Amino acid sequence: MELVRHNPRDGVYAATPDYIHAMEVRNPSRLLFVSGTMGLDGTGAAADDLPGQLDLIWSNLRAILADAGLSVGNIVRLTSYLRDAEYAEANQNARLAALGDHIIPTTAIVVQTLRDDWLVEIEIIAAG
Repeated sequence: MELVRHNPRDGVYAATPDYIHAMEVRNPSRLLFVSGTMGLDGTGAAADDLPGQLDLIWSNLRAILADAGLSVGNIVRLTSYLRDAEYAEANQNARLAALGDHIIPTTAIVVQTLRDDWLVEIEIIAAG
């Protein structure tokens, strides 16, 4: 599999350093589509605060990826659903900490979550 980043310089606004406009996945042997993942512990309880939920989300995503024999380096697309626009910076920082220098296309959307105690939900697509 080969990942090719696409960030055109002409005809579109510039991407910030923490994401790219597009990721081309050449010759993947498989794709993994992960449902929106919340900051819930093993009993299904949400962490009390945003940092705790973001930690649990990334822990849960790593476990899901590992079960498929993949890692965060296999993520090729990420969408964050934020209960409040004020969560954007913390969400961005958690993503950057989790992915390191693996820069991918990403979108954040402010939504009403299904439960008041769910602050963030993240869905990913991974390729292997």
